[in-house]
Amino acid sequence: MTKTKRLLSLTTAIMVASSSLALAEPSAELIAAAKKEGMLTTIALPHDWCGYGEVIAAFKKKYPEIKVNELNPDAGSADEVEAIKANKDNKGPQAPDVVDVGLAFGPQMKAEGLLQPYKVSTWNEIPDNVKDADGYWYGDYYGVMAMLVNKDLVKNSPKDWSDLLKKDYAGQVALAGDPRASNQAILAVLAAGMATGAKAGKEAGEAGLKYFAEMNKAGNFVPVIGKSGTLAQGATPIVVMWDYNALSAKATLAGNPPVDVIVPEKGVLAGVYVQGISAYAPHPNAAKLWMEHLYSDEGQIGWLKGYCHPIRFNAMAKANKIPKDLLDKLPPAAAYEKAYFPTLKEVDDNKAAVTAGWDKVVGANVK
Repeated sequence: MTKTKRLLSLTTAIMVASSSLALAEPSAELIAAAKKEGMLTTIALPHDWCGYGEVIAAFKKKYPEIKVNELNPDAGSADEVEAIKANKDNKGPQAPDVVDVGLAFGPQMKAEGLLQPYKVSTWNEIPDNVKDADGYWYGDYYGVMAMLVNKDLVKNSPKDWSDLLKKDYAGQVALAGDPRASNQAILAVLAAGMATGAKAGKEAGEAGLKYFAEMNKAGNFVPVIGKSGTLAQGATPIVVMWDYNALSAKATLAGNPPVDVIVPEKGVLAGVYVQGISAYAPHPNAAKLWMEHLYSDEGQIGWLKGYCHPIRFNAMAKANKIPKDLLDKLPPAAAYEKAYFPTLKEVDDNKAAVTAGWDKVVGANVK
């Protein structure tokens, strides 16, 4: 985010436009059209992910006339893509209106004609390097890859990726998704590869596969999709996941069991997720209204309450719109100083390497 291109001309005009857009509200026409449709169908939005429970509740309270139909909360990005493809001709409740997917999936879905363009009122405050210029997809929030550790079962918390290969962690390490389909897990492999010194992209993806193959061979890798529940039960004492998911789980578990959230010393990978509206959305106006909600100050702060860095974070911080108590709950800024934001090509190249090579190189059927 710190590398976002800045225009060197028309600065004053842009700042005025950005400020006015940030205060804009959805049009009365859009609200009326969305209410007439009466439903919004989401997919892959677990309530403990990035504060989505509260974000969805706020939308329902604001627009009680619109029923929110939540499909498959635990789905991965690839599942969201397939859900749109499978329901192109279906206007029923199984057809998603909106998606929240990993960065690499946005351009893919646009290329396949699965998304329709829409620019939210706060469009100018979304950094250029994480949005499609035509509005087909746009970044929503980001975090860094971290480790959630059950301190009751793990005597010494790992500090870095290399630690997870030690015999101390036999049968303890899991990913928070299937690396053949889950964006979170795919990028965990990239982070692990980068920690070995490999260059982001295909090289790090292949290095990450070798890393997890070594972990699997050592008996440290658990082929179970890790969650706060499996961690608390002891099935997956260490789960690699986004920091916001780990911090949310820590708050939910409330010391039972006590947990650590570790941002590794190397391979600190930042990941951006993106929003998009299905080209076949049964409720396109409700979908647009949902986007307006997500990118409003209220929606962005809702994500921050879920320990995510909302995409308008820098602009909102500059405008003093972020409550100090929320900032204080995040890990120290120093933990993020080494964070690397991969390019779209690096994300795509890694995804191709990981999804194609996991079965052959690692051979662990994660489920």
